[in-house]
Amino acid sequence: MVMSDHLQDTRAIEPTAEKYNATLVKREDDTDTLGRFWVRTDGPMPDFEPGQYMTIGVYADDKLYQRPYSVASAPSATGEEGFEFYVRMVPILRFTTLLWRLPVGHEMRMIGPKGRFMLEPDDDRAHLFISTGTGIAPFIAMTQQLIHDQKPRRTIMLHGCSYQDELGYRGWLEDLERGGSYPMTYVPTISRPQDERNLGWTGYTGRAEAVVRDVCQNEGLKPDDTVVYLCGNPEMIINAESELLGLDYPEFHVKKELYWPKGKKPTA
Repeated sequence: MVMSDHLQDTRAIEPTAEKYNATLVKREDDTDTLGRFWVRTDGPMPDFEPGQYMTIGVYADDKLYQRPYSVASAPSATGEEGFEFYVRMVPILRFTTLLWRLPVGHEMRMIGPKGRFMLEPDDDRAHLFISTGTGIAPFIAMTQQLIHDQKPRRTIMLHGCSYQDELGYRGWLEDLERGGSYPMTYVPTISRPQDERNLGWTGYTGRAEAVVRDVCQNEGLKPDDTVVYLCGNPEMIINAESELLGLDYPEFHVKKELYWPKGKKPTA
């Protein structure tokens, strides 16, 4: 577990609790601080729409620690695999440092779904998905469900990260684009191209909002027949929306999901 030099999480996680209603059934680590976690309810799995979020948590030292996360898996998959969450570990003593310590099989608390950040039904416009970091999660759920329903929509997946090893779902998206069975264009961009972790990078460079204009031009996207979905930190969302409005995109063509309120320090 990666923590700061002097910080260690020694809180006692409660193995059982009256309000636990789910179980951590699977985990995969992308990096030391990025991982995918699958959680199943103990009873029937609740219905949800791609783009919605669930709140997961555990008790430690007689207190419930929890966080909302967009579901990264499609409704068609959660019945067998559970809800998939794509999470970044933040080295402060809140929820994620507890989550990183949980063994597979540990009981948890999960409630939801909630949220209105969902696809419009039968929308045949081009879809520009713009995200940063773990904000890509709802777009993975949306794409997987559209594949399952055999209702393809032209998709441009613009994903910004600091480092190339943080580009979550990169392999799956590259395979989807390469295979040609779904109209996917995957556009990753790296904001720290000079860092050693990004040696060999040949794609876009700069923050996601900084390359929006170039992506729209290169992909031939037009305001009248494109809908944009934004998910990630609020600074990116504000700046990307400003760029889009400058390209004459109507405000109602831009849908937003903030990972934390503007002006509040991010904790996940």
